Amino acid sequence: MKRLAALTPILAFLALIGVFAGYLVTHRTPQVTPRAMVGKTAPPEMLPPLEGGPPVALSSATGGPTLVNFFASWCAPCAQEAPALAALKAQGVRIVGVAWKDDPANTQGFLARYGDPYAARFADRDGRAGIDFGVSGVPETYVIGADGKILDKVAEPLTGDDANTLAAEVRR
Repeated sequence: MKRLAALTPILAFLALIGVFAGYLVTHRTPQVTPRAMVGKTAPPEMLPPLEGGPPVALSSATGGPTLVNFFASWCAPCAQEAPALAALKAQGVRIVGVAWKDDPANTQGFLARYGDPYAARFADRDGRAGIDFGVSGVPETYVIGADGKILDKVAEPLTGDDANTLAAEVRR
């Protein structure tokens, strides 16, 4: 009888693990909707320019079809996507950069090292703009239409193929 009493908490714990594991396997409802903002108007963010100065409306820099790219100097995949962003700039695509949760001095060094494809650069030090856009991590790129609506979101480093696809999307 003492053995059964000693094993009861262990058996209860194993049963509880089984219940939770079964729930996780059968209920795959994501808590984050990665494309929740697609089809909606871009948030009306006021951000300071990376170079300093008073905050300005992000929408003032996006006027017309634009890509808004959230990036950071501490983000290795952001460095990997630099050639794709340069290719987009070379194709005449307007790109606005938002340095997400980054120190402006570090961001300036990053842009000096990997190139600066941005028509305008903003600092989102506290990450608030990223939250409003639905950023789950960097790099993330949003396609903003001429009407200010978010047309698409790429939640991974851009590649050369992405550059061609996004350039066509922006030109629509």
